[in-house]
Amino acid sequence: MPSSSDMPRYILRNCTIFADRVSKIGQASEITLPVPTEKVEEMRNAGMVMPIDVPMGYEKAESSFKLTGFDPQVITLFGLAVGQEREFMVTGALAHEDGTIINATAYIRGRLIKNDHGSWKPGEAGENDFQITLRYYRLEVDGRTLIEMTPFDVSIGGQSQTSSIRAALLA
Repeated sequence: MPSSSDMPRYILRNCTIFADRVSKIGQASEITLPVPTEKVEEMRNAGMVMPIDVPMGYEKAESSFKLTGFDPQVITLFGLAVGQEREFMVTGALAHEDGTIINATAYIRGRLIKNDHGSWKPGEAGENDFQITLRYYRLEVDGRTLIEMTPFDVSIGGQSQTSSIRAALLA
């Protein structure tokens, strides 16, 4: 018989989003977390017989979500004045097959840059599509920070990936 550690774990069972600290439980139909992506440049210098990818930082991070409701509170988060940002928080219930339930939380700060109200059709649920460009992102699972990103630093598992570069810049 397999042990409980052999059984599937960290299975997303449910999720919700908070938009500017207002819960959207029961309203969000889809949430896409940021996808941290390294920016690389292909390089083949003298003496090399094949190119390699050289890391050059990270790509711009974005997130999105869809609501089935035509929510005035979220709609008014769009197109804010320069320098203003909004907070979004995504929470998830992750389950282990042994019955253990743990929390996953994504903290997102940025600007709502897309406010698409989709097609309106009689007798069909509408869907509103929102996109956020990020200035800050932190992903925690069971209280442990896995990823934290700002325009100046990226940490994975609590270890800065950019501290040596910042030190070289005397910043």
